[in-house]
Amino acid sequence: MRRLALAWLLAAVIFLTLDALWLAFMTPRLYRSALAGLLREDFDLLPALLFYLLYLSGIACLAIAPALRSLRVASAAWRGALLGLVSYGTYDLTNQATLVGWPWHVTVADLAWGGAASAVTSALSCAATLAIERRWAGTRR
Repeated sequence: MRRLALAWLLAAVIFLTLDALWLAFMTPRLYRSALAGLLREDFDLLPALLFYLLYLSGIACLAIAPALRSLRVASAAWRGALLGLVSYGTYDLTNQATLVGWPWHVTVADLAWGGAASAVTSALSCAATLAIERRWAGTRR
């Protein structure tokens, strides 16, 4: 359980940093122009917090935990990429199917971002967790 908590915390730091950079850079360049009438000036903290708690738990349990068991960082990367594609695809493709004027370029950008950010987060969190565990094991001897 301690291992998974560590992986979750590391994933939180990595993903929140990456996503903050993505949103800061892409909101004015992609989202504001493409979704002008739909975007708020600020964001609602509660749903954002709930999304990150849920999504990071998914990354930790579905991508990182199996990779930690197998000691394979590459497994974390591909599982994270798949989770990102499925999750971001669910959101964007549902919007594509149900909302008038949802732009395809936003869908494509979000799918690429979700897959890449989740893969990087999963791989780095897995590698860091394994490295920290090795270090802890070395100091206990």
